Parts: sequence; C-alpha cells; structure tokens
Amino acid sequence: MSRSSRNQANDSSRNSELRVLAFLATCVSVIAFLAYYQRGEVTLYGDAVAHMNIARRVFDSKTPGLLQLGTVWLPLPHLLMIPFLISTEMWKRGAGGSIPSMVAYIFGVIGIFRLVRGFFPPQKQLDARARVAPWIAAIVFAANPNLIYLQSTAMGESLYLAFFVWAVVFFAEAVRGESKALTKCSFCLAAACLTRYDGWFLAAAMCATILAFTFFQSRKGSSISFPRAAIAKFILISAASPILWLAYNGAVYRNPLEFANGAYSAKAIEKRTQTSGNPGHPGSGNLTVSGLYFLKSAQVNMAENPWLQRAWILLFLLAIAASLTAHLNLRTPLWPLVFLLIPVPFYALSVAYSGVPIFIPPWWPFTHYNVRYGLQLLPAFAVALALISCAALRSKYAKGTLQLLILFLPIAFLIASYATVWRAIPQTLQEAQINMRTRNQLEHQLAGWLDKLPPNATILMYLGDHVGALQQAGIPLQQVINEGNHRVWKQPTDPDGLWERALANPAQYADYVVAFDGDPVWQAVHDLHLRELVEIHVTSQARAILYRVR
Repeated sequence: MSRSSRNQANDSSRNSELRVLAFLATCVSVIAFLAYYQRGEVTLYGDAVAHMNIARRVFDSKTPGLLQLGTVWLPLPHLLMIPFLISTEMWKRGAGGSIPSMVAYIFGVIGIFRLVRGFFPPQKQLDARARVAPWIAAIVFAANPNLIYLQSTAMGESLYLAFFVWAVVFFAEAVRGESKALTKCSFCLAAACLTRYDGWFLAAAMCATILAFTFFQSRKGSSISFPRAAIAKFILISAASPILWLAYNGAVYRNPLEFANGAYSAKAIEKRTQTSGNPGHPGSGNLTVSGLYFLKSAQVNMAENPWLQRAWILLFLLAIAASLTAHLNLRTPLWPLVFLLIPVPFYALSVAYSGVPIFIPPWWPFTHYNVRYGLQLLPAFAVALALISCAALRSKYAKGTLQLLILFLPIAFLIASYATVWRAIPQTLQEAQINMRTRNQLEHQLAGWLDKLPPNATILMYLGDHVGALQQAGIPLQQVINEGNHRVWKQPTDPDGLWERALANPAQYADYVVAFDGDPVWQAVHDLHLRELVEIHVTSQARAILYRVR
C-alpha cells in the first residue's frame, strides 16, 4: 500500500472515531437539555436569564444596538445567542440561550479526545492499549454531571471550556511542527478572551511561552522553532480581543477598566454587600486559602464522596509522575498539557484580590456560590485519568487478566464518582435551586400580573435584578423603559436620557411602573402617590409593587 493510501486509511479510521464520539455527545446533550427543559430548570440561574436578556436587548429595546452589551460580562456568548433569541418563544422558554452551550459541549468533547490522541503515534502504529486513552479522557469530560447540566443552560462554562481545550489542542500541534496550528490556536484564544476573563490569563501564558521560544530558538540545541512572522501573527490575534474590550470600555464608559472596577464589577458588588463586621469572603487577600477553595470546588464537581474527591487529586499527581517516568511511547512531549492548569493561579488570584467569592458546601460558610468555577479543571482531570490508565496498561505487569482489571479500574472509579454526584444532584444544579428559589418565585408571581397588562403598555422598570419576570411574561423589552436606555458615556448621569427623564416624570413616559424596594424606580416614585395595583411579598426578596401611572 502506498504512503498516501495508508494516510487516507488512517484519516478514515480517525474520522470514524470522531463521528461516533460526536454522535454520542450530541445524544447526551440533547437528552439532557430535554430533561432539564421539561422540568423548567434551564432558566434557574439568574445569570443565565441575564445573559439571554443582554443578547435580546441588542435588537429588542427602546434604544437597541451593540451598546446594550454593557460591560463586566464579555460579549461573545451574547452575540452567539442572538440568532436563537429572535424567536420570542425561544427567548421566553430559555431554549435559545442553550443552543450555543450545547454546540460548545459537543466541540469540547471532540477537542479533549483529539488533545489526548495527538500525543500518540499515527493510527497505523497505535496499539489497542493506547487507543483507550483518548476515549477515557472524552468520557470523563462528556459524562460529568455538572457540565451536562450547565451545557443545557445559557451559562458560559461549556463555551469557554471548548475554546480552552481547542487552544491547547492547537498549541500542542504547533509544538509538533504543524504549520497552521499556531494561527488556529490564536483564533481560539481570541474567542476565549471574548468569552471569559480566564482566557486573558491563558493567552498571556501562551504568548509568554511563545516569546520564550523566540528568545531561545536561535541557541544551539533548541528543538522547537517557530517562524518569526507566525509568532507575530499569533501574538497580534491573541491580544486583539483584550485590546478591543479595553478600547470599548474606554470609549463608551470613559474607563478602560470599567469591567474590573466599575459600579457593576465583582469588587464593587462585594464592597456594597460587606458590613463592618464582615471580613469578606473566604480567601480574600489570602492567595493560599483562595487556591485551596478553588481546588476544593474542582473536587466537588467531580464527586460527592470526600474520599473520591481526594482520589481525583491523587490520580492527578500520579499522572504527572507517570508522564515523567513511565514508557508511554508518545511522539511529542507532554509539557503543553501544563496549560490545563492555568485555572489554578487565575482563580486563586481572582478570589484573593478581585472580589470573586467561591462558597462550597463542605467548607465555611457551608453554602453554594460559584461552585461551577471548579469545572475549569475538568479537562486536566480528564487527561490525567487517561494518562494514568495508559501508563498502567503499558506496564510490564499488565498482561492477560490483569490487563482487563487495569482497564476496568478507571471506568469503575469514574462510575463511582459520577454516581455519587447524580445521587446527590449535581452541585451546579443545587446552587441554582438553592440560591434562586425565592427569586424565581417572585419573578413567577410578577410575570403572572404583567401578563394581564394591555398588550402594548409601556412599563418603567429596573431590569438589573428581575428581568426574568418580563421574559416569562413574554413582554418585548422595547416596551420597557429601563436603565439601559441612556448614554453611558454621559458621566455621572445623562439628564437627557430616556431612563432619567422617565424617572423624573413617570406619567409622561410610562403606563405602568414596577418598583422593588430600594431600587432606582422605587426611589423615584414612592412619594408620588401612584395608584398601586398589587404588592408581591416573597421571603428574602425585596417587595415588588406594580403601579398604574395613567
């Protein structure tokens, strides 16, 4: 058989595996979405609802346009949702926000398979033991109950994980000498940087690594070399997204770091919620404690049993040892996988110094908040179990029955870990159920009253906390005067903005007013003696009042 024929056969075999994997991942994604959708759980997260409505108001608003994307949250997830939210029904039910997450989940599963597969020799030289490793990594990633839930929602975790994994895939391929891989990596980094701020840290680490190679590649003995033009292109594309976002914030908000230190930043929100006797969230100002909380959140996303949680960390350490000492018969070094650990320093710094709290049930304050951040280590855990399995199978002792036992053990460990999660309900779903229960009750009751208003009524309402009520009622945002209807570059306020004018004279601009105790609308109208139609009281939520203005 000629070389070209052998290559075609290898490609056909590899593509066949990827097609099977993509089909299985699609089945998991769709079935999970239908199950959570039927139970009304795709819109449990307040952040998921907010993401959908940010995307919706780009075209459905009294002042539509890209400025409705706001700040703090990066824009790519919202832009990807827009085509699926044009349908009022898909917006109202939340399905439109789930589609980008589901597609990203499928690509993420394929990416983790390709990442591990890429370190082994070509298909014709691959023995049966090495074939197992990519499949184990893909199963660990695809079967994670917490990721399966989040990919059915409008949350951004699965989208970022897909860009994250593929950036590492292409970086590893670039190290192997594939000419176009470095450019592909830079585009994945640019997309990651427009999805989550984790991507900025990842891009900085990869750019620094490339620059280090540039510095040392002229020295004798350097085994890795990149063309200078390719390096310049890689850095420019990778840096384009952060530069674009800084420029956007500078032009629109008159502060390039508005997302980091503005009124809606994590730091500002934490400062507003702190009291004199409250020292801040766990890990605030302490890099070691914040790193431990992040690692614990990663364990909680992998298993419910404390011993199984510790076992994942132990397996990860064993995988590092195996990659350094075991004979894995790899065609390239494993060091690009170090980038899978980037979330550890990023979240340690974020929790310690950026006002980003992580609360986990086993540790004080024994509750749920941002537990989902631990999923960022899922690719590292998936690769670790794959490598340790491959190393064990390649051991000189792995023969006959013992080889079957070694193959069975990682699968049994994975089943045991994920079974505990399913039995206890995934932590990401628990977080949404616990933290959003009363908020969703309030929005559901308010939506029932809003649904009774005249179809074309104009409403004055602050959307920052309870936009979900409008979404559930299916009321177009173009009928609602809200805090997004003003020119944000007019600092500190915009007296001629629609929002400010409506607050000053509600009767001139609105038919109805929705006010929550303490919000800007309540402050503007509570002394005007408007006709009150209904008050809604829900435990632990601000009182909601619906007024008729005219």
